[in-house]
Amino acid sequence: MLLNELSDGMEIDQVLLVRESERRQRRDGGDYLRMQLGDRTGAVVCMVWEGLAEVEEHAGAGTPVRVRGRYTVHPRFGPQINLRALEPAAPGSFAAEDLRDGPSRGVEQMEGEIRELVGTVQEPHLRALLARVFGEKGELWAGYRTAPAAKHYHQAYPHGLLEHCLGVAQAVSAISATFAGIDRDVAVTGALLHDIGKLEAYDMAGAPQAIELTDAGRLHGEIALGYYRIRRMIEDIDGFPEQLAQAVGHIILSHHGALEHGSPVVPCTREATLVHMIDNLGGRLGSFDRLEKELAPGRRWSPFDRAIDGSAFFASRAGSDQRGGEDAARVASTPAADPADDGQLPLPTREAA
Repeated sequence: MLLNELSDGMEIDQVLLVRESERRQRRDGGDYLRMQLGDRTGAVVCMVWEGLAEVEEHAGAGTPVRVRGRYTVHPRFGPQINLRALEPAAPGSFAAEDLRDGPSRGVEQMEGEIRELVGTVQEPHLRALLARVFGEKGELWAGYRTAPAAKHYHQAYPHGLLEHCLGVAQAVSAISATFAGIDRDVAVTGALLHDIGKLEAYDMAGAPQAIELTDAGRLHGEIALGYYRIRRMIEDIDGFPEQLAQAVGHIILSHHGALEHGSPVVPCTREATLVHMIDNLGGRLGSFDRLEKELAPGRRWSPFDRAIDGSAFFASRAGSDQRGGEDAARVASTPAADPADDGQLPLPTREAA
């Protein structure tokens, strides 16, 4: 059974993938483990109160584990598992493809499409820059091809960055001719490179779908990492025009769209504005993909989701769930939790083994 098929109060005994595991301090001074467990349809929080050292030994990020307990849905903080037992998953007791999410298109197909798009860029200096990034045997391409696009909200899985940047660049290419004054080569190049800092900001060394921020990602952020990487590459290309370098760099620096969202500058050119808008659209639509995967069969409404600041409705799904919309509205009406303060959320009660 997948996570999206579980309902509040259901007893579970199944294999899930450890996505995160962090030791934290309780209010009484003791320690507990806050774990995030998941499969290809979503993730759920689980607290471990006893035997922490033993659990940490065999349940690191990226490890499949057998979980026994009760699945509950908190009205404010969402799904949780009240744990009774957790142990290593026995070989052959699960299907790996059920535990890991991935892009909807084949990686080889996306590779072909991105190379086709790169081939349409005519400006010679931009072509030289893209060749250094997307050269088939290059180390940079190997990372770009496999990196995730995010840690949580959209395309947070291997090859997610490739999927996201390709979609943004294809949309930018298609819409460039619609509005006057847009330099298509600059816009497409910026779209392909806007998230390249995530190669240094995220790490999947533990296992696919166990995505962690690196030290560099925490200290500098993906925008600064991406800007300086591309700036160094540009400086190694003879005769690269400074105005062109500024145009591409500005797209990377401003693609989050606002200072409060992490960009050091706001978009000040047509090309940067276009890439920001399409990037934001791609991220939001990626959240719809995630929410649809998490929905139980027959449900058409998602709960309130921070990434889209509301609930998602999927009219084409079979069934009718009037209660889903009501539940979503009820959850939306409660105060949102501070994501930086999740250590202070109410903890599930410990159940007897």
